[in-house]
This record gives sequence, structure tokens and C-alpha cells, in this order.
Amino acid sequence: MPRRPIVIFAAVILLIAAGLAAFALMNRQLAGPGGSGTALVGGPFTLTDQDGRRVSEKNFIGKHMLVFFGFTYCPDICPTELQVMTAALDAMGPEGEKIQPVFITVDPARDTPAVMKAYVGNFSPRLMGLTGTPEEIAAVAKAFRVYYAKVPNESSPDSYLMDHSSIIYLMGPDGSFVKHFPFTTDVTKLTAELKEAVAASP
Repeated sequence: MPRRPIVIFAAVILLIAAGLAAFALMNRQLAGPGGSGTALVGGPFTLTDQDGRRVSEKNFIGKHMLVFFGFTYCPDICPTELQVMTAALDAMGPEGEKIQPVFITVDPARDTPAVMKAYVGNFSPRLMGLTGTPEEIAAVAKAFRVYYAKVPNESSPDSYLMDHSSIIYLMGPDGSFVKHFPFTTDVTKLTAELKEAVAASP
């Protein structure tokens, strides 16, 4: 076999292995120390919503939060996940009002409050978009165990993408982590699991 195909094949294998390792690590982090079920997800934060108001975790006490991290220039995963989230909440009927959907950007340089407002309005009037300084975004991403990194575009520096985790987080009315949903979760499954979580909530 020529050397170049061997090198490409080896690189692909390494990328797959790295992806599997990252997924396993994230699951261990979400499960908490020793798999005790005490998740290391969430915590205090202060960000800015799409209307320019400062928002913290305290604003959501008494409601579940359904949280997804992404960016408005995302070509596919982010709009897909936000559509799944909002469709599931709509399918829940009145019970869906007990859950606040939240979209937190990992691209604060471009995702200003005005940009976020225009973007979240495409999905649901209930969807809250949160942005902040790079330091604030880094802090909340760390609290939620979210990975993100800029992917430069040498031919068009302003058209860069962001690599990021694709997980939906459900937080309880007291701000504690309840569960997470992977990218493959569809509307039917998400609706059923959200109903179950709300019903089990005190």
C-alpha cells in the first residue's frame, strides 16, 4: 500500500479514537466522582440576554432549564438541536411552560445581544439567548463541562466556525443537574423524557 493512504488511514483511526475517548471522559464527568450520580455540571454564572439584561442562574430558580451551547453561525447542528428543543416543549403543552429553553453562545465575539435576539426569534419566542464577555463564556462553559474551540478559516478570517460539544442539559428548579441528552435525541424521545422529569420534580 502506498505511504500516503497509510498515513491518511492512521490519521482517521486516531481521530476516531480521540473522539471516543472524549465522549467517554465527558460521560464520566457527567456521572460525577466514582459514578456516584452527583453530576459535576452547572453552577453560578452571569451573562447577558438578547435584550441586553444581565442574567444569572438565580433568575431560573423555580423552573427547569433546558440548555444548549452553540453559536449563531453554526451551519447545521445548532439549528437542528434548537428545533428539537423547542418542538419538544411545544409538544408538552402546558407542562412545557415549566421549562425555560436557553441557548448560550460559545462565540461571543460575533454573537452580540442583537445578533442573538434575531437568531433565537427564528425558533421560539420562549427561547432565551445568552452571551457575554469571552471570560464569562469561558466560565459558564467550564461549569457545564462544555468543550469549544475556534476553527480558523485562512481564506476568510471572519467566516470561522466553532467546534463545540453537542449536548442538551436539563437543570432542575433548584439549579442542579438532572440529565443530559445527546445529539441523536429526537423530538419524541426528548418530549417523553422531559415530561417524566417534570412529573418527578418536587
